[in-house]
Amino acid sequence: MNEQSPKAQYNANKLQKRLRRLVGQAIEDFNMIEAKDRVMVCLSGGKDSYALLDILLNLQKHAPVDFELIAVNLDQKQPGFPEHILPQYLESLGVPYQIVERDTYSVVKRVIPEGKTTCSLCSRLRRGILYGTAEELGATKIALGHHRDDILETLFLNMFHGGTLKGMPPKLLSDDGKHIVIRPLAYCREKDLEVYAKIKAFPIIPCNLCGSQANLQRQAIKEMMKTWDRQFPGRLETMFRALQNVKPSHLADSTLYDFKGLRKQGTPFPEGDKAFDEEIFLESQEKSLSFNRGRAQALKIK
Repeated sequence: MNEQSPKAQYNANKLQKRLRRLVGQAIEDFNMIEAKDRVMVCLSGGKDSYALLDILLNLQKHAPVDFELIAVNLDQKQPGFPEHILPQYLESLGVPYQIVERDTYSVVKRVIPEGKTTCSLCSRLRRGILYGTAEELGATKIALGHHRDDILETLFLNMFHGGTLKGMPPKLLSDDGKHIVIRPLAYCREKDLEVYAKIKAFPIIPCNLCGSQANLQRQAIKEMMKTWDRQFPGRLETMFRALQNVKPSHLADSTLYDFKGLRKQGTPFPEGDKAFDEEIFLESQEKSLSFNRGRAQALKIK
């Protein structure tokens, strides 16, 4: 960590504590890590996976349960990939690690036409290799570095382009039932992780496979969310709370809720409407509360 002024050091410590608290809270809420777990931390060389490993290493020292960590990087043989950076970094930390070499880059470039999005195929290939590696290592959990903004972006991607109301869960089971994937950064904001990466001076390795493609759908959604965050502070927080407060009876999926079976009844119905749906705008409420607090403070000063 670079030398900092006392104020900068204070802010850095404050951010570090907040991120650790949020990761700890997510682990507890979703029972992500249990005693004797062997957690495979997927390290890409990006800011998020570095932060994930850093925070999990700290929690490992103070957690009430014993668990192992092993860092795994998938070297996809992208041209110019600096193979020495991750091994040097992990050895400096004393972290057990494994570098898995697979030439998925050539496969993706051969199969996907120039200019088309490579992310989907690249992701499928990477997932299969990581599942196989987890099995070889005896890992009981696979930890990925997706954060809150990734989860929201995926929700909008699926809504806008996939016609499905599906996000990126903090914890999931693989389709073959053999692997549990966890996302301990689920409650963390991307902008906080960006600051944290600079403070910790992580040796970032850029992705030159898909990251250089312009106008990706995810990038468009990312920009949309950044605009909302600037113009409407608190909106992203409210949207993420909505993912944790789902009302199947107020959507339209008959596989989740028995709409056909609804009948009148003479007793109170907890999921029923009060004549018509009531709209509750938490964002407006928060702004009003903030304004009132500010006003009250100003009156005290006077």
